[in-house]
Amino acid sequence: VPVEQVVRGDVLTVRPGERVPVDGEVISGESAVDESMLTGESLPVAKKAGDRVIGATINRTGAFRFRATTLGSDSVLAQIVKLMRDAQGSRAPIQRLADRISGIFVPIVMSLAVVTFVVWFIAADSAPGVRAFAAAVAVLIIACPCAMGLAVPTAVMVSTGKGAELGVLFKGGEVLQRAGDITTVVLDKTGTVTEGRPTVTDLVATVGGPFDGPAHTVDDLLALAASLETLSEHPLAESIVREARDRGLAVQAPQSFESHTGRGAIGVVDGFAVLVGNALLLTDYAIDVGPLRDIADRLAGDGKTPMFVAVDGVLGGVIAVADPIKETSRAAIARLHAMGLQVVMLTGDNQRTADSIARQAHIDRVVAGVLPEGKVAEIKRLQAEGQVVAMVGDGINDAPALAQADVGMAIGTGTDVAVEAGDIVLMRGDLQSAAQAIALSRRTMRTMKQNLFWAFVYNVVGIPIAAGALYPAFGLLLSPILASAAMAFSSVSVVTNSLRLRGARIA
Repeated sequence: VPVEQVVRGDVLTVRPGERVPVDGEVISGESAVDESMLTGESLPVAKKAGDRVIGATINRTGAFRFRATTLGSDSVLAQIVKLMRDAQGSRAPIQRLADRISGIFVPIVMSLAVVTFVVWFIAADSAPGVRAFAAAVAVLIIACPCAMGLAVPTAVMVSTGKGAELGVLFKGGEVLQRAGDITTVVLDKTGTVTEGRPTVTDLVATVGGPFDGPAHTVDDLLALAASLETLSEHPLAESIVREARDRGLAVQAPQSFESHTGRGAIGVVDGFAVLVGNALLLTDYAIDVGPLRDIADRLAGDGKTPMFVAVDGVLGGVIAVADPIKETSRAAIARLHAMGLQVVMLTGDNQRTADSIARQAHIDRVVAGVLPEGKVAEIKRLQAEGQVVAMVGDGINDAPALAQADVGMAIGTGTDVAVEAGDIVLMRGDLQSAAQAIALSRRTMRTMKQNLFWAFVYNVVGIPIAAGALYPAFGLLLSPILASAAMAFSSVSVVTNSLRLRGARIA
């Protein structure tokens, strides 16, 4: 059928070499998909059941079937096009400087043209009217502030296009300018510094707990925890569900589910009241984690995230999950340091796990055990110190901090709420894109300032020449024709300087 007739819920087959027609979720088959048009990443991305595919990307190796999800104006590609149009049509704050200069400059030039006409009309030894008129017109033409008006918009347009090639989407010229002033980069841990696809490493059941004895094992504990976590969007929850299914355990839908952001989740599974989360969550429900405190601390010291499990108000055990650092994170953080930026990590995880990740990634400072409001408070504190703060995150719990930061950078592979709250969307989903966004912003601001400087200097030098300042000494007088050519050249030079951003090495 024509792609226009595809509706939400249709199942489509994609063969090797074909273009994915619409956005959707893979339901069977495996392949590698070239998503470079969206992310700038040249390597194909492996796809399997449950993974999301984006319309207009190219399938490389295998065949798969997927269910259509978002179509038309709601598709990822359509949203990117909208962001690009909005960004390229927006005005950077520095444009207001150019407007103010032009607002003062134009009446001054009009006055200079009148003065030039009067002086030539009085002082010319022959054809005073013709010479006076030609000189006045030359002043008006050469002083036309076209280059000044083009200085900022051309740079914004080229830069946002360059950013899209790199998988970095700026939501406007103001964001593009502000990103260049960043002094501190605040990072979420899970899914940002780390892979966001953690795996279960340890399962410990309490002695005397609800699963003590030969009839009940850690598998029973894992099955209950996984059943509860099937409704959670958190990567740690996903790892528990994946581990249970890999073991062939029965995972069922919970009868009730409630997420406690930054703490964990509670619900009812098969008649059992189940809690899965950190010590704060269990403390809220008057459950003592003391019997497993030492074990949890040891696991955290090894860089793992311990999650306590309680069943019917009794501590049942602890599940440890390790989330490896992304291969690109260390290099990206080193690049941020080389750019003179301070790097801070905020996480709801415990202090020891966070410290372990920070040591491996060479992060300057860690604030652990914070809820979403705690992340906002920490960003406010940094801003009160005079820092210009960028927040990089991907989860629902990062959305308030993304909104509070001077520049919010949302990982494009994260939740829709985070993407909506961010000022910049990083389609590639790694920290290299954050460094590229800041580097591109700085390069763009430098180009804008160069454009404004040369446009202004051109007018300062060109107006006296057009008025006839060189005539007494050298007998040179600029005709209106040459003045118009010079004016056009200044506009071309500004556009050409902006186009240099297309070839800038930001990667």
